[in-house]
Amino acid sequence: MDHPDYARRRQTMVREQVASRGVDDERVLAALQQVPRERFVPEAARDAAYEEVSLRLEDGRLLAQAHVQAVALAALDLRGGENVLEIGTGCGYGSALLARLAAEVRTVEPDARLAEQAAARFALQGLRQVHVRHGEASAGWEEQGPYDAILVQPGIEASAQALREQLRVGGRLVMAQAGSPKVLELVRIRRVSELRFESEDLADLRLAPEVPAVPKRDRAASAMRRGGDSGEDAQARLAAAVGRAGEAFEQLEDADLEPLLRRVGRARVVLIGEATHGTSEFYRMRQRITRALIEKRGFDFVAVEGDWPDCARIDQYVRHAEEPASRWKAFARFPAWMWRNREVAGFVDWLREFNALQQPGLRTAFYGLDLYSLYGSIERVLEYLERVDPPTARLARQRYGCLSPWEDDPAGYARDTLTAGYRSCEAEVVAMLRELLHARSSYGGYDGERFLDALQNARLVANAERYYRTMYYGSRESWNLRDGHMFETLRTLLDFRGPQSRAVVWAHNSHVGDSAATEMALRGEFNLGRLCRKAFGAQAYAIGFGTHAGQVAAADSWGGDMQVMELRPSAAGSHERVFHDSGVPGLLLPLRALPADPDLAGLRESRLQRAVGVLYRPRTEMASHYFESVLPQQYDEYIWFDRSHAVTALDSLSLEGLPETYPFGV
Repeated sequence: MDHPDYARRRQTMVREQVASRGVDDERVLAALQQVPRERFVPEAARDAAYEEVSLRLEDGRLLAQAHVQAVALAALDLRGGENVLEIGTGCGYGSALLARLAAEVRTVEPDARLAEQAAARFALQGLRQVHVRHGEASAGWEEQGPYDAILVQPGIEASAQALREQLRVGGRLVMAQAGSPKVLELVRIRRVSELRFESEDLADLRLAPEVPAVPKRDRAASAMRRGGDSGEDAQARLAAAVGRAGEAFEQLEDADLEPLLRRVGRARVVLIGEATHGTSEFYRMRQRITRALIEKRGFDFVAVEGDWPDCARIDQYVRHAEEPASRWKAFARFPAWMWRNREVAGFVDWLREFNALQQPGLRTAFYGLDLYSLYGSIERVLEYLERVDPPTARLARQRYGCLSPWEDDPAGYARDTLTAGYRSCEAEVVAMLRELLHARSSYGGYDGERFLDALQNARLVANAERYYRTMYYGSRESWNLRDGHMFETLRTLLDFRGPQSRAVVWAHNSHVGDSAATEMALRGEFNLGRLCRKAFGAQAYAIGFGTHAGQVAAADSWGGDMQVMELRPSAAGSHERVFHDSGVPGLLLPLRALPADPDLAGLRESRLQRAVGVLYRPRTEMASHYFESVLPQQYDEYIWFDRSHAVTALDSLSLEGLPETYPFGV
């Protein structure tokens, strides 16, 4: 008989860990409800059977959390009545789930002892439709084929080419292979004819934190022998210490910013992040801090993770420039809500009012750091040159004409330049940049702001051309080029505004935090925050944000409509869960000089951290939106909101956007 407590926990697991993440296959959800997961793990691990964790079993094999298994099962697209092959029986839990979804299940286990144990477990539970064989993984079970579906379980090395031959036409092979120690690459191969197969990468699935198959009482006793706490006790003590060390507030407007301003001190660059591109609290607190830095500390300009031409329109408006100001023509392309929202509009209007009281030369500027505006920047360069140097404008139009075939699809440029029929436009756009740099002495002396705009747009075109060419070689090079461009733009602005100038930067956490303190460094990636720390040292002050749950404005696919989505509660073992467990609704935590509290030592450990960009994909949240980081090494300050709300987007026409070029679109 099913133990009532386990049955209740199983329902909670399916609802909160699986269904809420977008797995909507009713048969898969029903199978997870029916199979008693606790019966397939050692007695020592039963307390954790329904937690959102990975279980390290006695044999050393890892049992992934239910969500990972559910996504793989859904990818098999089983309707009942199928003949299915499983590779990697392990403890048998996956086999039991398959037995609820198919007519016959053949399962192959390379370890003889595990195969024998699984067969006995299936017999005890009356699973007569599950047949076990001890054998080599890549050999499969050919004589019982062909199969409608084959599933290779995580941790099993097998040859896809060998196994796919055992599929019937129309059959699916799903493999969950380790792409890294903590991420599974889910791949599906379909047999579309006797000789032809189609392969698709479905998702990267991040494994949840691991719990060993050791009883809680044994872990506690072991900790006491070592003179320490159990993991649960240490987590609780850390959360309590965070609550004590932070400067707590109930409402955003009530937060005292004076201690933060003192900690910022004489920093030349203050980088203020956001954990999502669609959370109202992040935007509003960032703007409160920025207003204080401008009013009380005399910061000269704001530079944001936005396109240079769009931000130039905002700059004209807030600085009362002579050109007509149409503030919300800007930011019309996807993702429009990222900057085209009531929260940003409120700051823009405040900055215009503030600047009205300043001398023109002392007005605070608003600039863009990003490089997506390839064709908008071309137009700006041409407009400038038509006014000051028509012959050079004709030369520029000819050079930039190389890029005109891809105006409606910049990413198509990257695809086409990889083929033999097309050449890149690198020489033309770089030559144009050099032309403007050479003309600096001619134009720049009397046309300062306008020449800066033209030069920066020419630099953006050169970097964007290279960016689109590199995006098909992998995310590392294109990410580094993009953040390198943002840093180069920031340095250009600081140089232009003078040696005493000070900047506030708005960008996602993943750009402003020091990448050396995250798993990005392992991939060879750097970011704006790392470059600023190297260049400015203690004069760069980075502020990160976090939240536990609430709503967020995001899309589920690139170019899709904005939705107000429910943000899943933060994952167990994450930095966010520590702050949530502190029980404080909001706080500012200084990280550069943490209080000397031994209970805060755990904050210096690497943990998961959530990052949501313009896309939010709850179904694959662990892989798509979490990464490893050491918080005090990443930021100088961390601001926490336990519950948060979506930004309020302004009505606009969303133009066709650009393709996603990084896992989570930040």
